[in-house]
Amino acid sequence: MPEMIRSFIAFDIESVSVLENITRMQKVLAETGADLKFVEPQNIHVTVRFLGNITPNMVDKIHGQMQKIQFTPFDVKLQGVGAFPNLRYPKVVWAGIREGANQLRGIFDQLEPQLRGLGFAPDSKGFSPHLTIARVKSGRNKVELAKCLQENVNFEFGIVKANCLRLKRSDLTPKGPIYSTLREYCPQK
Repeated sequence: MPEMIRSFIAFDIESVSVLENITRMQKVLAETGADLKFVEPQNIHVTVRFLGNITPNMVDKIHGQMQKIQFTPFDVKLQGVGAFPNLRYPKVVWAGIREGANQLRGIFDQLEPQLRGLGFAPDSKGFSPHLTIARVKSGRNKVELAKCLQENVNFEFGIVKANCLRLKRSDLTPKGPIYSTLREYCPQK
């Protein structure tokens, strides 16, 4: 059986100042005493499409479809925090996208039929532009966490440039995931 590669398509967050602001917000969230697993700064990204397990021979085919996507580099303004599915039952803590969401949705909408042509099922969750900054491991101090998220609904993380769409590999380890770039598509970089 061929090796399977857990993968997704995303834009990396490469701005040092934005990553510092995310780390600052993670420290504020930690002060709530909630049971959180924070995403490492080097792993912060905007997922356009989670793919799941693929075979090595799919990598170039997916990259070929990525290269058909039409976009020019654009700004993404990161502002506010919240939780999925909601503040009463938080599972994922996210940083919001105030500007650039329409362009991200446009990329998702172009990519979806290309991936279906390769045999991928439609994305059952649809597209919700965000950055995951923490995962909630238990209900400990969830009221304090919700209050903190509400108090920081307008927290400004900054602006990043979305210029390279990347096919990423995700290797799950006991210490957390390790992401690496398999292929990238950077129109007009």
